[in-house]
Amino acid sequence: MQTLFENIAQLVQVRPVETKLLRGEQMNSLPVIENAFLLIDDGIIRDFGPMGEKPAIRPDRRIDASGRLLLPAWTDSHTHTVFPGSRYTEFMDKIRGLSYEEIAARGGGILQSAKRLNQTSEDELLEDALARVHEMMRYGTGALEIKSGYGLSVEGELKMLRVVKRLKKLLPIPVKATFLGAHAVPQGMQREDYVRIIVDEMLPEVARHHLADYVDVFCEKGYFTPDDTARILDAAARFGLRPKLHVNQFTSCGCLQTAVRYGALSVDHLEEMRPEDFAALSGGQTIATALPGCSFFLGIPYAPVKKMIEHNIPVALATDFNPGSAPSFNMNFMVALACIKARLTPEQAINAATLNAAAALELSGEMGSIARGKKARLILTRPLNHYGEIPYYFATNPVEELFV
Repeated sequence: MQTLFENIAQLVQVRPVETKLLRGEQMNSLPVIENAFLLIDDGIIRDFGPMGEKPAIRPDRRIDASGRLLLPAWTDSHTHTVFPGSRYTEFMDKIRGLSYEEIAARGGGILQSAKRLNQTSEDELLEDALARVHEMMRYGTGALEIKSGYGLSVEGELKMLRVVKRLKKLLPIPVKATFLGAHAVPQGMQREDYVRIIVDEMLPEVARHHLADYVDVFCEKGYFTPDDTARILDAAARFGLRPKLHVNQFTSCGCLQTAVRYGALSVDHLEEMRPEDFAALSGGQTIATALPGCSFFLGIPYAPVKKMIEHNIPVALATDFNPGSAPSFNMNFMVALACIKARLTPEQAINAATLNAAAALELSGEMGSIARGKKARLILTRPLNHYGEIPYYFATNPVEELFV
């Protein structure tokens, strides 16, 4: 099956296939071919270039992309897509002046989602999550990560991860599963006792049933300490689970350094950064993933991604889609927020949401850029003149069709 796109106004993010990750000055450019063609053959990008170099072929399908952009699908490398219902009452509490921490202290937040999750069937969770992912795809998401973390019990965490495993089989896009048993401490339990359950009971079961690709810990004041994190990561390493960690959301308390020491694939949030945090990430392979939707919704600082790029740190963008602190799965909006609030250029933001975001899920070898031999996970936009209009029209969906 061959599909030929013709007259593409801009073919965006054209790079050599060996380019897997961008950092520093590399993030300032976004290679484009104007008035281009692209050929897909059996789901693989086979050829592309200026229209004047289009081969004489008779494809099964022709698509006239006049006045439209073609670019790699977004990769959403940090989500909590499996959850039971919304938390709109907490949204109303925030408007009335309560903070995220105050809501959590009253039994809301993560603990509220955990209570509901353990009362919800696996099939119900699957049905809701499947509908959410289909909607994400309409906004251009072509790969995503989904975390557990609302079970906070052995059976609850396994139930969530079983749902993600079923989603992997049902969806036409890649889904990575992350075990986040250490998301919060269950009510009435000591933190040390819960860490023991994670290490001795949850992790062995997760590994035995092949339910996770990665491990995560909410390493933050009031949640889990750097020592807790190290203990969990030591145990996870025995099962081959690489870390992708929540760090530096509200405080900088040494969690980031722990993550880097354990070879974390990514560190996510990073709204609070000290000089030693920049130094720990500078020039390394750990990807700094900013979650601007969370900053927007909670009214907290935005991750200083501009400064991270200046420190030669690879930066990615993701939604943090969840019912409490970031109820949006719109990656287009994340790109816009990164430009408008965190002052990234459109080039930097699109690089962060495509190639680097794919790298944050170890998928940049197969997607995230336009390269021969990569899988055709592509966004065809509505009529646009330039990729800069994606963040410019911040409240609209620029996606006409997602090809996967």
